[in-house]
Amino acid sequence: MKTARRTFLIILLIALAIVGFSSIVITYENEYTLIREFGKIDHVIPEAGISFKTPFVQTAETLPKETLLYDLSASDVITSDKKTMICNSFILWRINDPLKFAKTLNSSISNAERRLDTIIYNSTKNVISSTKQDDVISGRDGKLSQAIVSNIGNTLDQYGIELLAFEIKQLDLPSDNKAAVYERMISERDNIAATYTAEGDSEAKKIMNTTDKEVNVMISEAKKEAEILEAEGEAEYMRILSEAYADESRTEFYSFVRSLDAAKASMTGDNKTIILSSDSPLAQIFYTN
Repeated sequence: MKTARRTFLIILLIALAIVGFSSIVITYENEYTLIREFGKIDHVIPEAGISFKTPFVQTAETLPKETLLYDLSASDVITSDKKTMICNSFILWRINDPLKFAKTLNSSISNAERRLDTIIYNSTKNVISSTKQDDVISGRDGKLSQAIVSNIGNTLDQYGIELLAFEIKQLDLPSDNKAAVYERMISERDNIAATYTAEGDSEAKKIMNTTDKEVNVMISEAKKEAEILEAEGEAEYMRILSEAYADESRTEFYSFVRSLDAAKASMTGDNKTIILSSDSPLAQIFYTN
């Protein structure tokens, strides 16, 4: 009897230990814990710590709480000008509503990645299909990624998913037509450069013509001003000369000076000898008493 009683107590303690341990739920910092009762979600434990559940009736499962990386498969997309491009991208995402996530995606990360793949691809296709190839290539600095995220909007809210970042790793042309596209783009850029050069040359000619006209006007006005000043100077000279000859006391002196100037002007070269007749007006000044 004692042995049977001891065996029963041991079995009872083991059973109680099993029940006790099966009722303990440990939730870590990087996860959510979902408590299901007969397969249906009863409640969610969002914070780290120890909690309890009903043994054999309730079960616990976990979902990741940290940021997740999903590398999307490279896919072909077509631009608005019917050019094919290859887009290779990745996203950062996390579960922000574990209850919605569990109900809509059956708590499956694989289901979530498949749904993300579809939504991201559709958004990428819609944005690029409304954009020309040149604009797609020039938008690789981040504008294209922003447009794709904006196009997704709040679509992922219904799955309890938050999209943290979308980045394009590679956006390139198919290898079979890459060279032809690059040659076309170079040709287009050359045409644009030639247009800019022609416009610049035309503008330069306009500026040069305007400048030449302004210079000619300035030279003409300067010549006019010089002629006016020269005429005014000659008039002043004639006035001074007239006043000098009008004074009889100065007339003889000015006649003498002018005669000397005339004699000086007539002496050229090395010969400084002047031969004058006695009746020459120039010689008369030397005979004046």
